[in-house]
Amino acid sequence: MNILVRILLNGAFVYIASYLLSGVNVNDFWVAILVGLVLGIINVTIKPLITVLTLPFTIITLGLFLLVINAAMVMLTDSIVPGFQVAGWWSALFFSIIMSLLNLIVADLKKKSD
Repeated sequence: MNILVRILLNGAFVYIASYLLSGVNVNDFWVAILVGLVLGIINVTIKPLITVLTLPFTIITLGLFLLVINAAMVMLTDSIVPGFQVAGWWSALFFSIIMSLLNLIVADLKKKSD
C-alpha cells in the first residue's frame, strides 16, 4: 500500500480511536496524522528491540505482554507529540487494541480485494 495512504489511514484510525475513548484526546486531524506517523516510526524502530529484550516475559504470558509493549509505545508517542494526550495506562492499552483491530480490518479488506 502506498506510504501516504497508509499514513492517512493511521491518522484516521487515531482520530476514530480518540473519538471512541474518553481517555484519549487529539486536538485536530493534523495531530492525528502526526500521531499515526510517529507511532509508525516508533513501531518500526523501538518496538522490535523492546520485543526481543522482553521475549521471556512474552513467552511466559503467552504473548499477552505484547499488549503492555503496545501500550508503552502509545505512552511514548503521547510524550513526543504535542496535542495528543492519553489519560493513563488503561487508555493507552485500549487505544492500541482499537488501532490494531482497525488495521486488521483494513489488511483483511486489502487481502480480499487482491
